[in-house]
Amino acid sequence: MRGYHFSRFDPSSQQKSSFEKLLDLFLQLLTYTNGDFNEAMQWLNELDKEYKLTDDDYGIGDFIEELKDKGYIEENRASGDIKITPKTERGIRQRSLDEIFGKLKKSKKGNHNTFKAGAGDEINPETRPFRFGDTMEQIDFTESIRNAQINHGIDSFRMEEDDLEIRETDFKSQTSTVLMIDISHSMILYGEDRITPAKKVAMALSELIQTKYPKDTLDIVVFGNDAWTIEIKDLPYLQVGPYHTNTVAGLELAMDILRKRRNPNKQVFMITDGKPTCLKQGNKYYKNSFGADRKILNRCMSLATQCKKLKIPITTFMIASDPYLQRFVQEFTEANNGKAFFASLDKLGAFIFRDFENGKRKTVY
Repeated sequence: MRGYHFSRFDPSSQQKSSFEKLLDLFLQLLTYTNGDFNEAMQWLNELDKEYKLTDDDYGIGDFIEELKDKGYIEENRASGDIKITPKTERGIRQRSLDEIFGKLKKSKKGNHNTFKAGAGDEINPETRPFRFGDTMEQIDFTESIRNAQINHGIDSFRMEEDDLEIRETDFKSQTSTVLMIDISHSMILYGEDRITPAKKVAMALSELIQTKYPKDTLDIVVFGNDAWTIEIKDLPYLQVGPYHTNTVAGLELAMDILRKRRNPNKQVFMITDGKPTCLKQGNKYYKNSFGADRKILNRCMSLATQCKKLKIPITTFMIASDPYLQRFVQEFTEANNGKAFFASLDKLGAFIFRDFENGKRKTVY
């Protein structure tokens, strides 16, 4: 009889190759450089000088050639310019997902299941006897054959209705999410980079939804003086601009998007670091960066109330600690009956993912 052969564990076989180590760092640098290959390589060269990331056997030049061979970058033969490929964009999103989601503690919550069994796509481990109306697709033939063998014996094998076992599937409710990202100038003011953590969270959330919850929808809305949508593939290249904060425009666009979604569960996640300072009236902008302007704030409160009536909860992630900003967020949250988190940059991802996994699903009757 052939058994199992055990070999000695070799730790070196589990170590990453030189290319994989540099690729991890390269993908992270691309997030900080807004997808700029040349700038990322300059940083990588500087880090190599400082920390000796390469050796005589494998250098940065070898890494660049391997990036080309494996389809992470492509070179324009006419101009000589090099840019990253969709494969790299997916790699950045996956790395963001691993970095943020990997830090979260495992929990039995947030599995997206409802309390109802029925037609769905998540297999239930429990089985039950066949009932009139059940379909062929629901029959667990392994358990049914086992029942037939027990009930009738192998010599006179036959399968009857009483032998059939049904394995149900749990229904998964679907959710439409709009993630709003503040790209006003304050997101990089005072020597603090706030846009990169926001981008990482957006990329990780998009990768999670695309891979684990493909029936959900995620729309990315960015807002400065105006608001517009961006594609998921454009996230690595997202930059702040010389903008004020037109939260109203972002909320109006998010509401327009969610009105068109047929999913019963809808929600808005908003990442911002400052108070609303801008409002568009016709073709002109009404701006006030010096204080809490009631004209702008009242419009925000009105939209929060409208979202509440439409059953669209807004979860605000405020990455600023000013007391008067926190008061505004608290008032805004009460008007919407939503949630608010005052998150530090290093905990932003954990806050959003826990709320997404634990709080967004509900049973729909």
